[in-house]
Amino acid sequence: MTRPRAERVSPADTPYNHCVRRAFLCGEDKFTDTDYSHRKAWVLERFALLDEVFTIELCAYAVISHHYHQVAHLNSKKAKSLNDSTKRWLHLVVFLRVDEK
Repeated sequence: MTRPRAERVSPADTPYNHCVRRAFLCGEDKFTDTDYSHRKAWVLERFALLDEVFTIELCAYAVISHHYHQVAHLNSKKAKSLNDSTKRWLHLVVFLRVDEK
């Protein structure tokens, strides 16, 4: 039976988290003969935005054609001192809406 991430990950024990996302991201798709190399820049821009907006620090990453890895650090001092989390969330939402147009 699966357990929620909150039960599996404890920021008190380790503030570092290794995240993996598997999907065809960039490179050449052999089935459609389409080149998606431009997506790598998008992924890197998104990493930078999330690092800026949330209380995480990106320690390491690897973007490969069919998946990516991230090692993120939860900055608990920054998280505890937040009083403008709504502003941060709105910053991200506005960015997403502008980006989609």
